[in-house]
Amino acid sequence: MNCRCARLVLLILCLVAVPFRCPAPLIYRPGEGWTYESAGGGGKWQRTRAKEQLDVAQGALDKKDYAVALKAARRVVRVWPLSDYAPRAQYLVGRCYEATGKDEKAFTEYQKVIEKQPKIDNYQAIVQRQYQIANKYLAGKWFKLWGYIPIFSSMDKTSDMYQKIVKNGPYSDVAPQAQMNIGAAREKQSNYALAAKAYETAADRYHDRPQVAADALYRQALAYNKQAQTAEYDQNTAGQAISTFTDFITLYPNDPRVATAQKTITALRTEQARGSFMIAKFYEKYKRWNGALVYYNEVIVLDPNSPYAGPARQRIDQLKRRTQTASK
Repeated sequence: MNCRCARLVLLILCLVAVPFRCPAPLIYRPGEGWTYESAGGGGKWQRTRAKEQLDVAQGALDKKDYAVALKAARRVVRVWPLSDYAPRAQYLVGRCYEATGKDEKAFTEYQKVIEKQPKIDNYQAIVQRQYQIANKYLAGKWFKLWGYIPIFSSMDKTSDMYQKIVKNGPYSDVAPQAQMNIGAAREKQSNYALAAKAYETAADRYHDRPQVAADALYRQALAYNKQAQTAEYDQNTAGQAISTFTDFITLYPNDPRVATAQKTITALRTEQARGSFMIAKFYEKYKRWNGALVYYNEVIVLDPNSPYAGPARQRIDQLKRRTQTASK
């Protein structure tokens, strides 16, 4: 019994004599909220308060020590997600990724800030950085697999970036050009229908900004024109191009591109005439004389001075004689 008592006394003495760490308390600080933290921090870059941790991140970023800056900023976001310092820390995470060439990750981190804190004081600076990143991919920069291995350029993903920028703030400083660049990205895919739609959106949304609206309308017409060049028998897009160029000339008669627009309209009418001529030949090939006559007549109506108008008149005369002979 005496031995047991001695051991018990010795154990109690050891527990009293040897210090041990207590569970970290819940602490509330104004601007930071409730946190569960241990005393003393956990390293040279770690701090026990959100503001001090953010200062570490900012200081490391200023010194271009991006590894420490990233760790410190991410710790603010992780440990104090509801604090007043978390949005700024999230922004610094994006800055670190951007500074180290991880632009896609940077764009994503900036997007998190905008979505969670759309009224952040440096909002314009953030969307400007997103816009500059998207421009790199529009210029041909490759997206990376797992954030490290460059594998491909993608105008779909680039367009998605610009769409997020516009959605973040349709009337921000960079939104009009971001909307225009959606069209530019689609043109690089040779998807002229989507390009024209993007430019149309820009012209409608920013109609109160003459320079933007004029450029959007003109590029919309050009996109339709490019689409028309790819169509052999369906020349509806040529008509859309003519209509859009005509709107451009009417709305912006003093624009220096008006003369080019007028020349393009003339070329498009010739293109429409060509399309109708090809359709007429198709009908004639299969002896559908009435259909051929309709489209040969359309050639003359669309552009009586085109190189297709003369042959169309000749074919009309011949087909009329043929049909008259067949009816006797």
